[in-house]
Amino acid sequence: MLEAGLTPAMRVLADLLESRTGQKLSEARRWRIETSLKPVLKAHRLSSLDSLAAAIIADAGGALAQAAVDALLNNETCFFRDAQLFRMVADDLFPALMAADGRGRRERTLHLWCAGCSTGQEAYSLAMLFRTHQDRWPDWRLRITATDISAEAIGRARQGLFSQNEVQRGLPINELLRWFEPSGDQWRIDPSLREMIDFRAANLFDERPPAHPYAAVFCRNVLLYFSGERKSRLLDILSRALDSGGYLLLGAGETVIGQRSQFVASHQFRGVYERIGAPLFDPVI
Repeated sequence: MLEAGLTPAMRVLADLLESRTGQKLSEARRWRIETSLKPVLKAHRLSSLDSLAAAIIADAGGALAQAAVDALLNNETCFFRDAQLFRMVADDLFPALMAADGRGRRERTLHLWCAGCSTGQEAYSLAMLFRTHQDRWPDWRLRITATDISAEAIGRARQGLFSQNEVQRGLPINELLRWFEPSGDQWRIDPSLREMIDFRAANLFDERPPAHPYAAVFCRNVLLYFSGERKSRLLDILSRALDSGGYLLLGAGETVIGQRSQFVASHQFRGVYERIGAPLFDPVI
């Protein structure tokens, strides 16, 4: 039986999105289906969602199905999203992570993970933040792993090329002039910032561990798209990627409360969750 408001074609597309990404197409997002898929319909000369669904059923593993999934993903993001959080990261979290991560280690590299990074604005914001305050930690380097399930979004992130509208969203003018150069009618980010970030197309539910434990994971505005069971599974995966005592940063409307996980609310940082328990990290050899 179809859910209220879902046509058979919409059901096919919603099932495709969930099977590929784990995301459930909530009622609040259903109105966007046709709007989001208009470019796909036009590119493939399809007249309706019904014809798109039929083509996907005929070739579920083809490029059209992946194009539909990419179009349905919510890649909403901006630079320095939640400015107060980034101030806390610069003033408090970075110094605390370095104090914890520098225990007798010669490497002095801070490893972060931006999970669900979309087109890269959050990862680039962290890189700009780190470099802006570099005089406070001159002996440290920052390495960011930034992943998203959308290969298209990751391709754009790697380019480091943003429209005028994108740089106007959340990016202070002094940061724009310092870190970007005009490129036609767009803006290209400084190559030195791109070199700090390893952008990868990856499914969050792939449980391959990283080469290094992360001091912190930024997984903001991602959990809200998953069922309770999927949330618990993802939190477990994130905890395994973190160093003991590492931190998880979620979106403003997200929480680990009610989920079985290895995280508790940090007493030191508001809205941040701390990894607890024995180390679970098992690095790739």
